Amino acid sequence: MSTASPAAPSTASPAALSAEEIASAVRSRALRAVDVVAAALERIERADPVLCAFVEVWGEEAFRRAGEVDARVDAGERLPLAGVPIGVKGRHGLRTAGPLLAAGCVAVGATSVPGPGTAWQTWGLGRYGRTVNPWRHDRTPGGSSAGSAAAVAAGLVPLATGSDGAGSVRLPAAWCGVVGLKAGNGRLPSADRTGLMAPGVLARSVGDVSAYWSVMSGEEPRSASSPPVAVWSADLGFDDPDPDIVAVAHAGAARLAEARALRLVRPGIPLRLEDPASAWLALRTPGADPTAAHRVRAENDRRLDALFAEADLLLTPTAPTPPHGHDGPGDRYSTALTWAFNLSGHPAISIPAGFGPDGCPVGLQLVAPHGREDLLLWTVRCAHI
Repeated sequence: MSTASPAAPSTASPAALSAEEIASAVRSRALRAVDVVAAALERIERADPVLCAFVEVWGEEAFRRAGEVDARVDAGERLPLAGVPIGVKGRHGLRTAGPLLAAGCVAVGATSVPGPGTAWQTWGLGRYGRTVNPWRHDRTPGGSSAGSAAAVAAGLVPLATGSDGAGSVRLPAAWCGVVGLKAGNGRLPSADRTGLMAPGVLARSVGDVSAYWSVMSGEEPRSASSPPVAVWSADLGFDDPDPDIVAVAHAGAARLAEARALRLVRPGIPLRLEDPASAWLALRTPGADPTAAHRVRAENDRRLDALFAEADLLLTPTAPTPPHGHDGPGDRYSTALTWAFNLSGHPAISIPAGFGPDGCPVGLQLVAPHGREDLLLWTVRCAHI
């Protein structure tokens, strides 16, 4: 679950650097933001006709913003994300990226999201066609933050924004083998009328996710005094995930325990949530009676409160299946293990756990109590992810 450290900023290509390393190099003037952005745009130009991760690329504007970042650095500003090229989710993604731009990020384009003509959200439509999974082009990258996950996984940008109403950050993170954070609902601004949608981010390392969170939330990272207590649930008490997926995700959880990033324990009472599907769909359907949805939400909140009274973290597979083909997911809800936490509002993160028999990545989901994004980030960072 750990990744090899890139070469030092003085010798490495910008494509090999994390967002943290890019920012450090730009602040020290070992790299210039305009050169970092030029390299990112070159990678996009070369790879995107196949990957289809972007719906728009903003080359001229990106160079202008990069020049402004270099000028700010030269003037003595210490920008936490100086010169970091980012993708923003969809054509309107800049609306929520203000703090990132103020911190020195340079938006190079809008990443793909689902297009018209399909009922599922686990795909994307870019400038050149449907967005492909970088690991297997015959598979979807997930969605709806499809292009953001594909662009990060393929090394086009180190960081990309997303939003998560049912798993739209965590699912593509899992299926593309990157890290994806869904903030706790209400922790960052969201225009979603239902309250189910929360902002998020995708990156190749948890360090970069932590940098995003610090900029967006204004919170400084905190350290835990001891490994958090975690419980494992393969199915949340109602789903039937594929055994191969469960095995890979559980092995990832075991490695976190072996790394002493957390302490796995058996819960006193196994977690059995009510299936959130009907509740989530009712809340998202105009005119639907929300009475039953409120009952399911209240009951699941009660059960999650009981779990988090005895444990610090909940671990599950991120998705119950491997990534499906471009013809759709069939009758399986890819969101089965994620949307419960859009209903409950808990922060959650997906991290790479390994690979399934089909060669595609499998994700491990960690869920924390309300307001404890810092605990998620600290735990994963302890495992050097």
